[in-house]
Amino acid sequence: MVERSALEHNLATMSESLPGARLRPHVKAHKCTALARRQAQNGHRGFTCATIREVEGLARAGLGDDLLLANEVLDARRLGSLDARVTVAVDSAETIDAAVRGGVREVLIDVNVGLPRCGCPPDEAGRLADAARARGLSVRGVMGYEGHAVLLEDAARRASETSRSMDLLRSAHADVGGEVVSAGGTGTYALNDVATEIQAGSYVLMDTAYGRLDLPFRAALSVLATVVSVSSGYVVADCGLKALGMDHGNPAIDGGEIWFCSDEHVTFSPLASLRPGDRVRVHPAHVDPTVAYHEHLHLVDGEAVVDAWPVDLRGW
Repeated sequence: MVERSALEHNLATMSESLPGARLRPHVKAHKCTALARRQAQNGHRGFTCATIREVEGLARAGLGDDLLLANEVLDARRLGSLDARVTVAVDSAETIDAAVRGGVREVLIDVNVGLPRCGCPPDEAGRLADAARARGLSVRGVMGYEGHAVLLEDAARRASETSRSMDLLRSAHADVGGEVVSAGGTGTYALNDVATEIQAGSYVLMDTAYGRLDLPFRAALSVLATVVSVSSGYVVADCGLKALGMDHGNPAIDGGEIWFCSDEHVTFSPLASLRPGDRVRVHPAHVDPTVAYHEHLHLVDGEAVVDAWPVDLRGW
């Protein structure tokens, strides 16, 4: 479920802070073209994607003005055939070759700025840009994700880690050129003063991991669960590992203390009396994988369901 008032607050707050092209929303957080359309209506016409399926779905929905696949792929043929502007991240000769063979015309050089995931070393970015241009690609600029910093609860440390990462990206950009410096996330959107565009995604729905930071966004997403068993001292509801992203820890239940989650259940001690059949809202710790487990986002206003949006960008 998505609480409408919190959603509207989050959309408006981010749009005021990062208007227009300053924000390139990351749709991996919600995987929903209806919600992406709401972001576009707020002036954010470019989107960040994690999968080819997300790029394809946005293009079909008429939201293909400027789509960035911010992950490396070794087969880009599905991207090159789309009626949309598509840019793909590259960090090697092999991913450059995949872009060329797939018919993708624009790339960003992905730079490792401290998160041990994808991205080339900063001092190799210029050479890769030259190699991409030599293959006929347009190099729009650089990308680097300070993902190791976005969830740091100490604000000063989060700021310093972001600054350190962006120093690396700034140096790489000087060698690469181009108009785009793409970086950032929900936890660092207000700290990153180097990126020309911020790839925040979780802000629109939020989760308990980001909720521990001092951010101006409200918890909009919850999973509605039913109490199925009541014992002395604890309660069990039907929302477990198969309904929640658990990599950032246990979910939360208002008025309850989580004991543990199992495949189909969450066990918790309630602060008030509950009976089988009662409903509880379970707040996930990680919004992205939680949404990917479900088929619809139900927009709610208190107890009233006002709309249902398909989670239509799931899969690869």
